[in-house]
This record gives sequence, structure tokens and C-alpha cells, in this order.
Amino acid sequence: MAGRSPLEIEVRRRIEAAGPMPVAEYMALCLFDREHGYYITRDPLGTRGDFITAPEVSQMFGELIGLWASAVWKQMGAPENVRLIELGPGRGTMMKDALRAVRIVPEFHSAIVVHLVEVSPVLQARQEATLEGCGVTVFWHTRLGEVPKGPAIIFANEFFDALPVNQAIKTDRGWHERRIQIDGNGQLAFTIAPEPLPFFQTLLPPHFSTARPGAIFEWRADTEAMEVGRRVADGRGAALVIDYGHTETGIGETFQAVGQHAYADPLSSPGELDLTAHVDFQALSRAVEAMGVKGFGPIEQSQFLRRLGIEQRAASLKTKAARPSDIDQALARLIGRERTAMGELFKVAAFVHPSIGTPPGFETSTG
Repeated sequence: MAGRSPLEIEVRRRIEAAGPMPVAEYMALCLFDREHGYYITRDPLGTRGDFITAPEVSQMFGELIGLWASAVWKQMGAPENVRLIELGPGRGTMMKDALRAVRIVPEFHSAIVVHLVEVSPVLQARQEATLEGCGVTVFWHTRLGEVPKGPAIIFANEFFDALPVNQAIKTDRGWHERRIQIDGNGQLAFTIAPEPLPFFQTLLPPHFSTARPGAIFEWRADTEAMEVGRRVADGRGAALVIDYGHTETGIGETFQAVGQHAYADPLSSPGELDLTAHVDFQALSRAVEAMGVKGFGPIEQSQFLRRLGIEQRAASLKTKAARPSDIDQALARLIGRERTAMGELFKVAAFVHPSIGTPPGFETSTG
């Protein structure tokens, strides 16, 4: 037992009681367990945490997202009361920057009521401190379904990548669910369910039939995506999803762990590492659009931010900055295409009520 995290003890107890654990169940426990879950017990963001999100890189990101929302609000017909909803708002940095930027659109600023969907008490406390004095009313919820109905604009920046992911692995007998067991050496290790998933092949794109043994396929439940679509449809509003992932459903493992800004074994130190998997934007879009809304994108984050004017904003900030090179570095991190930057890996998709038309940043992309 020495050296094992409290959550690893619980994971092992469950495996010993019920047998090998599906990957999605393991990921949900590691991230959201009420006592020991990674997101429940700590602030994982920033240079002292395990990763940095785009809003933490530069104020430019949140400012442009706020101005995007103000333009969409006008396309909605400028309702007098609009719910500005953020899913998984981190430290509240993006919302703070967005609200500051939209002060130049006072009618929109005065129409906003902010609703933050957050399961972590630690992060909620950070958000409260960050948004103190922001000039708008803020409410907190643990799920989107708790937010009152009405006109809504939803942000989801690095939200879907943290939702539990299922895995299946191809064998000569078909596709088997991938699970986690305690191996002969007493270590947590991957294994597969003994029997193939029934009819699984029929649910996959036709070209998956050529997948070779050992291929891994990942998928998420559609629950949260469909709820976003439902809110957009019912509220005659819009949603903006920003995350890292792929534009088309494909084969390959992306389940990963990060700790102290470095990759780690996802089966080590349960509850003490950030577990994520890439977002399948094709599957996400299909689920959201099934609720009767129109999708745009995904497009690369670099393209989206450029269309919103990030380069001009950077030039403006540099005229007043004590260290203009810091602005250049932040800009390169947000729109650069090299491996360590966010511009190419991160994608942006928008979903709007059909009455709204094309949202900003997607004018020349097909929906």
C-alpha cells in the first residue's frame, strides 16, 4: 500500500470486487471522484499546475471570445437578458477578460447574466475571486441542465477533452472493450473484455472494417454534447467549442496523462494527474446538430483568432507593453503551428440556432 495514492487504493478495491474496469469509468473516477478526484481537489492550471490553457497565455484570447459573443448577441436580436454560460471555466480568466472587453458594447454588458458550470469547489473559489467586481451577476452550477432556460451563449474551452472516453481494441475476433486490471505483478495494466462488443462494427464508418488487430477506437457518450445542442436550440442562441482534437472520426489512441507540464503514464498515480483524450469533432458536431442547430467548422484556432483580429490586438497591446516580446511570445503560442503551439492542434467549432446565420470567424468556412 505504501506510495499509492488514496484513489489508487479505491480503484484497486473496485477492480478486486467487480473485475477489470472500463477506461471511461477509470477516467471519471480519477478526475471527478468527490473525495480524491483530480479536478475536485486542486487548481491544476498555470505554471505551478500541470497545464496552461489559452486564456492563461494571454488576455487577448478571452477578449476576442467576448467580442465574438457580443456580435452573436446582436445576431440573436439583442435580447435584454442573455445567459453567458461557460462549461469548465478554469480560474475564470477567460470570462474576466471577455467581460472587460465587452464594456465597449454597454448594451450587451448590461444584458449579461453569467452562469458557470463547475464541479470543483477549489476552482469555484478561484473563479469567485477572479470575477469579483466584474459588474455582472454570476451564478454557479454543477451541470448545464441547472442553468435557467432562455437566450444563451455557451463557451466550452478545453471542456470536452476531459470528459470520460471509452476505448475498444480490434482483435481477430472483433472489437473488445479495453479495460484496466491488476496484472500478475500487482500493477494496474490494460486488458480487454473476453467477449467482443456485439454489433460494434456496424456502428463504425465502413472504412474501419480494414482496421488491423491492435487498432484502438475511442468514443464518448453524447450526453453533454446533446445538452449543449438542446440549450442552443431552446435558447435561440449559440455555442463556441474550443479544444484539441481531430476533425474526422478516426482510429488511434489519444488517452493521455499530464503532470507538471510533462506526459506521464495514465495508470500511474490515479487522481494526481490530468487525464484527457482528443475530441472527435465529427462525432461532437453530429451530436450537437442532432438537436436542431447548425454547425460551423471546426477550423484551426489560428485561423479563427486571426479572423477575429488577434494580430491587430497584439500590435495595439505592444504599443503599451513594458515588454513587447511577451506579447509576441503569447501570440506565437496561440496561433503558431509548431508542435508546442496551439494554433493547429486546437480546433474551433460554433453551433447556432438556424435563425442566427453565420457566426463571426466562420464566414468563409462551410457549415
